[in-house]
Amino acid sequence: MARLAVSRSFWAGRKVFLTGHSGFKGSWLALWLTDLGAEVYGYSLAPCTSPALYDNLGLAQRMAAEFADIRDAERLAQSLLAFGPDTVLHLAAQPLVRESYRAPAQTYATNVTGTLNILEAVRQCETVRAVVVVTSDKCYENREWSWPYREQDALGGHDPYSSSKACVELLCASWRESFLRERGVVLATARAGNVIGGGDWSVDRLVPDILRAWGTGESVTLRYPEAVRPWQHVLDPLKGYLLLAQALHQQGQEMAQAWNFGPDSEGTASVAEVVQAMARLWPGDARWAIGHAAQPHEAGLLTLDSSRARGQLGWRPQWDLQQALQQTLEWHRAWRDGQDMQQFSRAQIAAHEGENR
Repeated sequence: MARLAVSRSFWAGRKVFLTGHSGFKGSWLALWLTDLGAEVYGYSLAPCTSPALYDNLGLAQRMAAEFADIRDAERLAQSLLAFGPDTVLHLAAQPLVRESYRAPAQTYATNVTGTLNILEAVRQCETVRAVVVVTSDKCYENREWSWPYREQDALGGHDPYSSSKACVELLCASWRESFLRERGVVLATARAGNVIGGGDWSVDRLVPDILRAWGTGESVTLRYPEAVRPWQHVLDPLKGYLLLAQALHQQGQEMAQAWNFGPDSEGTASVAEVVQAMARLWPGDARWAIGHAAQPHEAGLLTLDSSRARGQLGWRPQWDLQQALQQTLEWHRAWRDGQDMQQFSRAQIAAHEGENR
């Protein structure tokens, strides 16, 4: 199938309820959607980092939104019903593995109960026709094998974060078959890899940790240097979510299933390899060390098979790992130099789409 572009004519004027709009992926997606002409309503907690991409992009001036908790079922339902969207993109989550060890109950409440709340609100809303729930590549039962995981492989999760995302997948499958299909609502889930890109200020993520350390002349400590992950620029899975939502509207229930959006095999690399690649691009001192303190369990080997998305959606990753790291560092350099980050980010989206044609 030929590689497809995101359709401006499809998104222009479309009403999109976007949860997690103030986070890293959500902020990029909000910028992209508003540039496409969509009417976006955001629902999320206030940004939890300072600086925050939501502020860097000036999104408060581009879209309607409220800062509220996805666990507040009544307020969430009121907001969704009042807006009356035709499309729901659910990204709100507690997204960090290490944080899930520190706050497991909060992680399940946000990721599982929060998703339950959005699905129950959709049941009450007659305008919604398509829902994309974003989960994670970590929803699979990780067997530390070398084969990429396919959508039909077993779900699982050793750590609370991964387990919570597997629970979300099961929840969505149940609500799809029990309630939403008969109402004509098309629900799909999306599983992406380890996303990187400009504006991620999270703690305990490799690339932000590197940028913070090297930006101040310090050494970065690697907790799991041999861990292998599917690395990809944030715009690649976001394009997948947009193409998937289009397909849900246009092709209906045959698309109501789980979808992987992972990088090519070149994007599968160890933590140490990513650090070495970044060091080659970094203009100054780039030092790292191996940490020896005991760490909570994380998967050692994880890759994704995205054949379904390639074959049925015409999606494929656009930027390889080297390009993804280069684009991330260019964004960070522009931010450090005081450039207009809304315009810079829009230019990166345009470059990503332009190279797709």
